[in-house]
Amino acid sequence: MEGVVVESADGDDVSAVTDLWVALADDQRAHDSHVLGVESRETIVETVRRMIALDALAVARRADTVVGFVAMELERDGYDRDVTRGRVPAIYVRPDDRSSGIGTQLLDRAERELGAAGADVITLEALAANDRARELYHDRGFVSHRVVYEKPIENDTHSSTQPEAE
Repeated sequence: MEGVVVESADGDDVSAVTDLWVALADDQRAHDSHVLGVESRETIVETVRRMIALDALAVARRADTVVGFVAMELERDGYDRDVTRGRVPAIYVRPDDRSSGIGTQLLDRAERELGAAGADVITLEALAANDRARELYHDRGFVSHRVVYEKPIENDTHSSTQPEAE
């Protein structure tokens, strides 16, 4: 964490943050994510640019190197709710920089920014198999709020992964 500054991302950070977001998608494949990082690069670039324009992206920087980022936004899906929900759609720290407090700094920044924007609660997602991320979020006071289930569909191009009954 020494020498790391968390600050708003700017246009000069698009390439570095895009590279990290692609790495995030690739890393999540080990935890059963279906998102393809390299194949999604163009979409990620557009997302990074949009979030920078909205001042909704912060980077962790050591000297001139972006070592992590957090994206944050208020949830605006048209539903009326009894709380204003802030959302962290992505957070990532380079593997060599993990366990040094950078993820905590990024979450602190997201909590401050979203709170200042009017959020009452903050949501984020972690893949069920990503124990390390789930532990970090739990330690930060996040609690499980919704569980998503997934089941493969058996059809002509996909065979079932379920064992056959005897």
